[in-house]
Amino acid sequence: MYSILIIEDDEVISQVLSRRLRQWGYRTETVEDFEGVTEQFLSMQPDLVLLDISLPFFNGYHWCTEIRKHSKVPILFISSAKDNMSMVMALSMGGDDFIAKPFDLDVAVAKIQALLRRAYSFGPQAGRLEYRGAALSLGEGTLSYQGHVLELTKNEFRILQMLLENQGRTVSRESIMRQLWQDESFIDDNTLTVNVARLRKKLEETGLSGWIVTKKGVGYLAPAEAGSNDMSGKKGVQP
Repeated sequence: MYSILIIEDDEVISQVLSRRLRQWGYRTETVEDFEGVTEQFLSMQPDLVLLDISLPFFNGYHWCTEIRKHSKVPILFISSAKDNMSMVMALSMGGDDFIAKPFDLDVAVAKIQALLRRAYSFGPQAGRLEYRGAALSLGEGTLSYQGHVLELTKNEFRILQMLLENQGRTVSRESIMRQLWQDESFIDDNTLTVNVARLRKKLEETGLSGWIVTKKGVGYLAPAEAGSNDMSGKKGVQP
């Protein structure tokens, strides 16, 4: 499920957008504290941002610049300013697209879907693997779930990446050890067991139980999600 942060001070517009996007299966949050936009963005880790230009305290250009210090997430500007200069400013400050108010909701949804496809529909290279409502960032080595960001060690990240990329298939201990340490013959077999145990504990403490199943004497697997055979990339939006 893609998540969208709506930064819009017109409560009517923000709520209408939020309801329509939820109807399409997106998870949404709206900003109410317009001095703490960056904090909410970092807490939510959204897949896309809808950003108005005219806002209390600081304008949308300012918040776009702040968000770009932390993320390359797609940003769609929404504004009543229809002049070319506003559009040029929005895109030059780091925005990905612009839609002028008043806008048709179906057009807004179509633009959002197009941005999400461009950003996330090209497999692992797009930078994320999703599983059971959580997202593994391949670039940052972190796992995001319900607004929380779980920091992983390099080995924990590599183990989890291998399991999610092979969802539903057992990954042998030897394969994991080669990936982590290049040559498993020089590594104590217990070292992998300890790494997996630490990763499993971190996941369970975050509320993500049942992610790693041990196949005794063989290896480990991440159970396949219903209706999915692999983790070839971010799931597409259903029309």
